[in-house]
Amino acid sequence: MRNAALLGARLLLGGYMGIHASQKLFGKFHGPGLDGIGAVFEKNGLAPGRQMAMAAAATEIAGGVLTITGIADPAGPLAVAGAMTVAAAHNREGGLMAVRGGVELPVAYATLALTLAATGPGKYKIGPSLPGRLAALGALGGAIAAGALIAKMVTSAKPAPAPEPADA
Repeated sequence: MRNAALLGARLLLGGYMGIHASQKLFGKFHGPGLDGIGAVFEKNGLAPGRQMAMAAAATEIAGGVLTITGIADPAGPLAVAGAMTVAAAHNREGGLMAVRGGVELPVAYATLALTLAATGPGKYKIGPSLPGRLAALGALGGAIAAGALIAKMVTSAKPAPAPEPADA
């Protein structure tokens, strides 16, 4: 039963990361697409926005695939947790609930990802797990990268609004 539950959790989280990335990259599932999300990233201090959005989407796709397959566990869930930590920092001004643009969803995804990283993928997986020391180094590196992005986002100056056109 435990292994089936872990597989279900991996499929859920990895699938949603694929959808989340498709919103950014292709505008699928009512997403803004790369140009739209790139502007949002810029507005929140993650510049250049388009490239940062591509990196976020790549992390979500890679993390999702690694989570679903269990390959190189815990690399996939840790990548997802890092991306969702940055997303939660971005949504902090919206409060707790997703309906107001808050942190609810990224915190839930990060929590599930960290739970999967701690418990392991179970027996239904493809490929080996990472050795313990390498996994710890990866977690440390991911935490540092997520922390640096959050620090950049929190300390960056918001762009000034565009001037209004002069009336003729």
